[in-house]
Amino acid sequence: MRTVFLVGGTASGKSCVGRVLESLGAERIDLDDVSREVLASDDACVEELVDAFGPEVALGGALFDEEGGRWVPCDGSWSVDRAALARAAFATSEGAARLEAVELPYIRERLADRLTAVSCASSRPATCVVEVPLLDRVEDLLPLADDVVWVRTGKDRRRALAEGRGMDGGDFDARVKGQPTDAYLEARATAVIDNDGDLARLERRAREWWDANGLEGGRDHGCS
Repeated sequence: MRTVFLVGGTASGKSCVGRVLESLGAERIDLDDVSREVLASDDACVEELVDAFGPEVALGGALFDEEGGRWVPCDGSWSVDRAALARAAFATSEGAARLEAVELPYIRERLADRLTAVSCASSRPATCVVEVPLLDRVEDLLPLADDVVWVRTGKDRRRALAEGRGMDGGDFDARVKGQPTDAYLEARATAVIDNDGDLARLERRAREWWDANGLEGGRDHGCS
């Protein structure tokens, strides 16, 4: 199985490229979706987040068990209130760093498990594409990738695309400030797909990259 990491900043078009490659037969994993899975179902991660940010970030709330010395969910199961977590974590740069320190190890582990499961399935995809929004946070997973494809889009164009989707300009600037620089991505990319035209052009370039690299859709067998 060939594993491709798709990288790029907010509104770069990497999800569009990911969907094109998926339509050509690749398995597609979005690291944002992996993050949502962790927050919805990983009890240990949610408990750590409650310990870091307080019981209000747990759906249904949480109480501290003095005897056990740990938080317990009020409704019997852990799940994150994503809006409350965002308010608590992104209010300060320290809060955002604390969130990453808690969540990223679980995301890395979940992604590695997903890739192993996909690779070892009895009928596995010939190509697996992983959309990675913050490559610098998961750089230790780079050895899992056969290709790192950077969807390169100018900042002004990205801002216009983001605002066209309803994102506030200030929110865009705040997100970009915390993302890997173009120089960082260029240094780690094995290929570049430029997003400097309309959607049809980007989709065509994604297909051209697929064909030029001899990638295959469909499924094969075995574990490697």
